[in-house]
Amino acid sequence: MTGLKTNERPGTRAVVKYVRVSPSKARAVLDLVRGESYGRASEILAFSERSVSEVIGKCLDSAVANAENNDNIPAEELFVSACYADEGPTLKRWRPRARGRATQILKRTSHITIIVSRYDDATLADLREREEAKGRAGSSTHAAEARRQRVERSRAAAEEAAAAEEAADHDHDHEGHDHADEVEAVETVEAEVTAEEQAEEQAEEQAEEQAEEQAEEQAAEQAADQQDEEESN
Repeated sequence: MTGLKTNERPGTRAVVKYVRVSPSKARAVLDLVRGESYGRASEILAFSERSVSEVIGKCLDSAVANAENNDNIPAEELFVSACYADEGPTLKRWRPRARGRATQILKRTSHITIIVSRYDDATLADLREREEAKGRAGSSTHAAEARRQRVERSRAAAEEAAAAEEAADHDHDHEGHDHADEVEAVETVEAEVTAEEQAEEQAEEQAEEQAEEQAEEQAAEQAADQQDEEESN
């Protein structure tokens, strides 16, 4: 009888594709966490010196989050039931060598999958009895609480960023309104100044016209006086 296919294994999974590490290096770390509880697996990955451990840790947290949100399974009751690394596409590069030759470099990639499942009731009861006997919470409880705190901090940071962006947009709109008000006030002042200048120009023109009329009247009177004097002489 054949076993279950890879994509038919029970549990909640998370997949990370195109990881820039060879499958053999990823499998060396996955072998350490296979079958371990969520808390124990998190501790192993946190203290592992392999660079791929960070990616695998994020994949594990994603699988646990999927189990909590989609399947309503607490993180304290989960363990790594399966984990494997499939080979992804290989990037081919070349390195120059002596005498004009070149050597091919194969940069391999991996698709990492982690599946978490819930312990059976008997195992859960045994784990709880051990925790009560020790008088402290287990590693899975601490890991789950730490993950929830990280999620809360991330959500709070996202909310603060959204509020700051909204406040910046509001300030920008307010500045736009203030700028429009300032432009309108400047235009009003300019209109008033223009009206005053026009009134002054009209007054000056009227004064000049009156002066010209008076000068013409005086000239006409002088001419009439001179004509009377000539006639009397």
